[in-house]
Amino acid sequence: MLSVCLTGCSNLFNKHVEWETVAPETYPVILAIGYAPISDQKGASESSKMLMALKASKLDAYRELTEQVYGQKVEGGQSLSSLIMQDTHLDSSVQGVIRGAKVVKSYPVGNDTYATELELDFKLVNDIYLSTARPKRVKKVHYY
Repeated sequence: MLSVCLTGCSNLFNKHVEWETVAPETYPVILAIGYAPISDQKGASESSKMLMALKASKLDAYRELTEQVYGQKVEGGQSLSSLIMQDTHLDSSVQGVIRGAKVVKSYPVGNDTYATELELDFKLVNDIYLSTARPKRVKKVHYY
């Protein structure tokens, strides 16, 4: 009797599943701008300080993109002693991986600041993701 039940149930597990890739209907494009002061950079000459500010503004723009994609973690705290505020602190951090961003332009702002604009097209991000992850959904199931 047990072998008849197991044989009958095994037919439920014989199937072939067809999968299809899922693509979103629209792809957003987000922009970020990073800034860095030129005079505060370490360097022997003005041109080396400008190059360092260019790099720093690009990193700041990447930080802003990461905030937009992953959000920002904020932690805070306060301490009291005899009902008198003793200490207040607020910490924030950003963590994530940005792939596919491109520099739109880099330019000086005023006399002492450099700016870099980045663009992140989620169509490109999706293409990068598909090349590695291959997300799928069930297209059709054939039972035997």
